Amino acid sequence: MQRETARCNGIDIVYDGLGRGQSALLLHAGGERRRVWYPVMEYLDKKGLRSIACDQRGHGDSGGTTADGVIAFAADTALMVAHLRGCPVIVGASLGGFAAMLALADLKLQSDVAGLILVDVIPDPDPSRVCTYLAGEERQALGRSPLVSDILDRAEQFLGATASLHIPVLLVRSGKGSAITDEEVARLSMLVPQLQTTIVENAGHLIARDAPTELAELIAEFMQSDKVRARHIQWIGKYAHPIQAKS
Repeated sequence: MQRETARCNGIDIVYDGLGRGQSALLLHAGGERRRVWYPVMEYLDKKGLRSIACDQRGHGDSGGTTADGVIAFAADTALMVAHLRGCPVIVGASLGGFAAMLALADLKLQSDVAGLILVDVIPDPDPSRVCTYLAGEERQALGRSPLVSDILDRAEQFLGATASLHIPVLLVRSGKGSAITDEEVARLSMLVPQLQTTIVENAGHLIARDAPTELAELIAEFMQSDKVRARHIQWIGKYAHPIQAKS
């Protein structure tokens, strides 16, 4: 695991990288840290894949505050893609998924991304179910964060962003206690016709924590799928600069 720092929008974002080859940018849920991804990263490394996990702003070793709002998180995501290069798959869990959705509303950024995995997050969650989930003792501090209300107030913006997605998209749902309903998934599928969905039965909302191996397997399978690999290869061809033969 190699620790690095990227300067994003006036703050330092601390991230860890592991492995070589096709890459995934891993964005954790609110209240978590980059280390939640370590078991996933180790699995991907064994599969010949690279992964990068960062502490999002206001979390762990990174600067900033969650009060900066979800727009700032999206801007950080875009800058991390530019900083890392390599046409990554973005994997966004909850807060990370919201940041990724908004960032990818920029079609130029989409051209530099091979795919998107949303981990138990949709663009327009039901506010009452979200508040009920956050009322649990373990999550009360997160529930009081102004970031939550900022996200819930932007449902239309998230819907518009997801409707613009033309890259491969996978939704990984929790099998235990998810706030996402089948009706909401069906609505998302109408917006994103290329959407694939799957369920991790033995995990709650924080799938990276509850079932890291199962999630890692799904990420690796998605990264190695034909459409995602084709985008990655296309990006390499676009930005490769072969050495000119001497005359």
